[in-house]
Amino acid sequence: MRALHALGHALALAGSMTWEILWALVLGFLLSSVVQAVVPRQGVSRLLGGSGPRALATAGVLGAASSSCSYAAAALARALFRQGASFTAAMAFEIASTNLVFELGAVLAVLIGWQFTLAEFVAAPVMMAVVALEFRLVLTPRLLESARRQAGRGLAGAMEGHAAMDMSVPGSHSWWRKLASGPGLTSVSHIFYMEWASVAREIAGGLLVAGAVAAWVPAGFWTHLFLVGHPLASKLWGPFVGPVVSMAAFVCSVGNVPLAAVLWNGGISFGGVASFVLADLVIVPLLVIYRRYYGTRVALVILGCFYVAMVVAGFVVEGVFGAAGLVPAARHAKVVEVSVGLDYTTALNLAFVALSALLAVRFVRTGGPAMLAMMGEADSRHSCHHDAR
Repeated sequence: MRALHALGHALALAGSMTWEILWALVLGFLLSSVVQAVVPRQGVSRLLGGSGPRALATAGVLGAASSSCSYAAAALARALFRQGASFTAAMAFEIASTNLVFELGAVLAVLIGWQFTLAEFVAAPVMMAVVALEFRLVLTPRLLESARRQAGRGLAGAMEGHAAMDMSVPGSHSWWRKLASGPGLTSVSHIFYMEWASVAREIAGGLLVAGAVAAWVPAGFWTHLFLVGHPLASKLWGPFVGPVVSMAAFVCSVGNVPLAAVLWNGGISFGGVASFVLADLVIVPLLVIYRRYYGTRVALVILGCFYVAMVVAGFVVEGVFGAAGLVPAARHAKVVEVSVGLDYTTALNLAFVALSALLAVRFVRTGGPAMLAMMGEADSRHSCHHDAR
């Protein structure tokens, strides 16, 4: 009975967090779908040929307009690298596409607070800049050439089918005319449900992990791990330990935000939360994919450079936001069991679920399920092809 009660408590917490962030997720995916519908991917690699500030800024903007799925972002970054983008710009694109996207910001704001959304949108560019500097120091021409040869082999990772699809509306019309057209609505509906399909597992996994951790891990564990009794040491330690916890949790994309809320309540520093959220790019499954894409040595370089950049970004966020008085004093992230009532959360959830239903009708009527199946088949063929090697 005790085990069943503990399981029920964990599921209840996961369900409560799901209810709190549902409308924000739908809104984030909708905004992302609208942007992807009007921003074509054609020619992106030509804009990312360098590794200077302009190329990094372009990578950030284009990444923010791309998919939030970490696996799809990694696959698309490899594709851009193969098509002529610099390795630095391709990695910057990947960082931006998982950390500067609408849905991540919306869920952070709802679950923890707007300060964390702003912090993440500061931390991601800092990480991109630090990674660019690190690559200048450690990525020799020989390593880059080996990475390009390995990338040219085309070994499969995950979500390859999703990354290969460009469903933007063709033509030179204004973005408003594109969206108001029949093809525009179709494109938005297809991208919307492709995005859900690509990250649904990660989001569900993140909510379940967060619920289990909140229900089963005693508060004293976090107090000791995050050095809560030592304010200065906690601020210095948080950015170092945040990515390590993320790697151990195996949760990526938007799915790691619920666990970030649990860690904030548990005592991790403000900068530690920022570095934790950034660390969805170095979970073990993605490291395995980097090894397939670029080879073992370059994968280790990515791990080392990304980790250092995440720590630096965490320190920058801690220092800047602390000096500006923007670090929340209270730790009241929404990791509690809630009851459904007639409040703004219920109203927003019902409204956005209804909007999702309208998009679902368009998705089904315009061949969306068949395209989704093709995406899955493409990933399966890639996987089999890799296994055969």
